[in-house]
Amino acid sequence: MNQDIIKGKWLQLTGKLKEKWHKLTDADVMHLDGHRDYLVGKLQERYGIAKEKAEIQVKEFERTLR
Repeated sequence: MNQDIIKGKWLQLTGKLKEKWHKLTDADVMHLDGHRDYLVGKLQERYGIAKEKAEIQVKEFERTLR
C-alpha cells in the first residue's frame, strides 16, 4: 500500500490502528498522519520491539487493509 492510499484513508485507519495496537496513544495516532516510518518507530517505543519485528507487524497490518 503506498503513502497516498494510506493518507487518503487515514481517518478510517485510525480506529483499526488503535484496535490492533492498544498501547498507541491518541497523540501517537494523530502524529502518525499516514507516515509508515513514524508508526514503526512508535511500535518500537511502545512495545519494546526491534525495528524488524515492527516492520513485519506493519506489513501484516497493511495486508489486512487490501
